[in-house]
Amino acid sequence: MQFSDATRADAQAIIDRYPADRSRSALLPMLHLVQSEEGYVSPDGIAFCAEILGLTKAEVGAVATFYTMYKREPVGEHIVSVCTNTLCGMLGGDDIYAAVKSELGVGHNQTTPDGKITLEHAECLAACDYAPVVTVDYEFYDQQSVESTLGLVEALRAGEKPMPTRGARLCSFRDTERLLAGFPDPRDGVVDDGLPGAPSLAGLQHAQTADGGDR
Repeated sequence: MQFSDATRADAQAIIDRYPADRSRSALLPMLHLVQSEEGYVSPDGIAFCAEILGLTKAEVGAVATFYTMYKREPVGEHIVSVCTNTLCGMLGGDDIYAAVKSELGVGHNQTTPDGKITLEHAECLAACDYAPVVTVDYEFYDQQSVESTLGLVEALRAGEKPMPTRGARLCSFRDTERLLAGFPDPRDGVVDDGLPGAPSLAGLQHAQTADGGDR
């Protein structure tokens, strides 16, 4: 893939966030930028980052293969991640993953033939207080069941974008990757989407009422 002048300008904007002698710090957001363009980190994407940052392709490839958030095969319109770590797994995550895998006919890091969904078997989504959890393009759908997750998948395949339990309204994997590269969300009012849920606030509320009252 030949990266456009606009993409090169975006890459330079990322680099400009860092001190001149720390330009390699821009690599992580630049890999997200590549994914927003290509849908994954391709050999061309690795070469592009290496060229812009003055690194070797081996150095860029070492980073891209270390982090699971960087994909080495094309991702569908949405990536559906099912947490199966200990708590989520015990509370239904394993059953959810098995059901979605069967429904879609794909396994871990595989994409449906229609290009709509890539399925991911996630080790931990850092939301144990909402277990079992599923994310779509890294937005949370909390306290899921087999039935609710299959309904979510069906809606995604139909072109719908169900509102996440918390956080911003859904976009797409590529749009999300641009946000992760550090560029603003162009959608009106999106920063006001999705308030924290009760489990997230429980510890704060307990601290405020400790020692006999609000502080």
